[in-house]
Amino acid sequence: MTAADQPAGKATPDQPAGEPTAQTAVPAATPAPRRRGGIGLGGAFTIAWRAIVGTPLRSVLTALGVIIGVAAVVALTAIGQGSTAGVTKNLESLGTNLLTVQSARGSTGGGSLVRAGPRQTITVEDAEALAAAFPDRVVGVAPTVNSNVQAKVGTNNAQVSVLGTWPAYETVRNSPVEAGAYFTDADNKSRKRVAVIGYQVLTDLWGEGAAPEQAIGQKVRLGSVSFTVTGVLPDKGATGFGNANSQVLVPLGTYLQRFARTNSASGEPTVSSVYLQAVSADDLSALQADVTDLLSTRHEQTDPENLDFQVQNQADSLASLNSVTSTLTLLVGAIAGISLLVGGIGIMNIMLVSVTERTREIGVRKALGAKPRDILTQFLVEASLLSISGGVIGILLGVGVAYLGNLAGIAPVFSPTPMVVAFLFSALVGVFFGYYPAARAARLDPVDSLRYE
Repeated sequence: MTAADQPAGKATPDQPAGEPTAQTAVPAATPAPRRRGGIGLGGAFTIAWRAIVGTPLRSVLTALGVIIGVAAVVALTAIGQGSTAGVTKNLESLGTNLLTVQSARGSTGGGSLVRAGPRQTITVEDAEALAAAFPDRVVGVAPTVNSNVQAKVGTNNAQVSVLGTWPAYETVRNSPVEAGAYFTDADNKSRKRVAVIGYQVLTDLWGEGAAPEQAIGQKVRLGSVSFTVTGVLPDKGATGFGNANSQVLVPLGTYLQRFARTNSASGEPTVSSVYLQAVSADDLSALQADVTDLLSTRHEQTDPENLDFQVQNQADSLASLNSVTSTLTLLVGAIAGISLLVGGIGIMNIMLVSVTERTREIGVRKALGAKPRDILTQFLVEASLLSISGGVIGILLGVGVAYLGNLAGIAPVFSPTPMVVAFLFSALVGVFFGYYPAARAARLDPVDSLRYE
């Protein structure tokens, strides 16, 4: 009998018992059962989102710390940057590339004083020497001296600041007229009684809504002296360094003759400040050194520590102010960032409560085949969604709050960097503070979880 004649399932004489014959098919491998408790990342997002929207009030309260923290960072940095920009704009509106020469604090120069403050040591001759020494490097030179007087037109009167200066003040201090014209060098030399008035002076003396042209050629009484208005300045706002709207500009020669006058030890009339506008911003530091050398020679002073004057660089002043405001902005932003950490702690607390409440759910999923990493992913995604959603809401809220700075006269300046940093930090807070509750959920024993009541 051949192998073909043998009954199926029986071994041939040459074949050991129990071995399959050539015709016997080898059973196919049985596929592994699918883990019904395991989910992918998309499923984790779906479960996390359902858990969040299922308890909206708790979710909002959980993310509230993150929302407040991000909103505070965005709003405060925008307002801080807006304040810095406002300070810079105010300084630049007073003129660019400026050097300011003033008497040093505590100087002991002689002479008769009629105003409080440090002894005035900068003379009109010093201003004339500065104008003559740097004709190619200076756009203009404008000495100034001022005092407060009562201005009157008819029955209207107002307290104003009378400023004696040269015609170059228009260019040096960026103060062009809106109507009329400035006084001239000839007016200054002949001590004419002419004046350029500020916008608020126009309103106070000629009435609300008065056109600048109404005042041109009219008489205004400053103290006991009558002046003819030749020009009106535009509205510069009442904020910033001094109120330019309440100023009345007159020729320096007229001021020294008709108003307060201070003399130096040599008997020369002095001024409060001398402004120089450099042709180029790149030359500002070098010009500052040359001006210091020139005045040191004129005042016969060689010790730089005991000069009776000081020369201030506008660029240095801007840098100092910007440094202060930037430091304050960072400090306030860092304090606001602390609330992000507080918000993260809140997320961790609520997630721990959520793990406790959903212990039986975790046990069922593990019994159906979910691995610890599936549970870890689910709760970590839920914590991250809470913090990221809070970050987005916080950015929108912060932008809205920042615009309220306009009510205080501060226009916010938005930069993407603080927003991106605050958002990323909020996301990291969710991951960091959500990991422990997620890891705790992943370590739960399925048997004990199923027994949990």
